[in-house]
Amino acid sequence: MGKALLLVVGVVLVVYAVFDLIATPKHQVRVLPKAVWILVVFIPFAGALLWIFVGHGKQAPPPQPRNTGGWTPPPGPKGPDDDPDYLRNL
Repeated sequence: MGKALLLVVGVVLVVYAVFDLIATPKHQVRVLPKAVWILVVFIPFAGALLWIFVGHGKQAPPPQPRNTGGWTPPPGPKGPDDDPDYLRNL
């Protein structure tokens, strides 16, 4: 039973690593090219763990809007509870 569990964990780990590698954009792959990582991932346990902890880069933070020249963007839409004209007509 222990060997079967070890085999199942290894297969699941490799399958996860392969799909994660395929879904990862090329610019987020670290250390080795993506084609080489495909080969490394198929090394039982070690390859998949290397990909997860070493090869997969972190996601880039979302871009921050820049406020240039003192211009501020227009306010977003208001809800009816925040609109004084709407509340006056109730």
